[in-house]
Amino acid sequence: MASENTQIIPYSPVPPPSSSSRSTQQFAYEVFLSFRGEDTRYGFIGHLYEALKSHGIHTFRDDNELERGGVIASDLQKAIEESKIFVIILSPNYANSRWCLDELVEISQRQRLILPIFYPC
Repeated sequence: MASENTQIIPYSPVPPPSSSSRSTQQFAYEVFLSFRGEDTRYGFIGHLYEALKSHGIHTFRDDNELERGGVIASDLQKAIEESKIFVIILSPNYANSRWCLDELVEISQRQRLILPIFYPC
């Protein structure tokens, strides 16, 4: 149940700064989920991923999209490059993971929409 102070703001994509390469870029993923697996993988992330998928939103989630035996770092970097929006789930142990922090640095270098979610809130 929403409180009186809760606002729902409709999503309105903001185009990135103009650039001929970016203006024609096609994204493989609409959303990239960045999260600490041990905190959220089988609860919150699973529900969020399924909700996005059920609404037709093509979403990258590392345990679902990476090929087994693939080079994780290069696969993740490619998925980041090919994602339009980043949803960062900032859970209690997110910042304790070097992997998550490296991923966050890579994400922050893109000029795209980043949506942080503080979990649990």
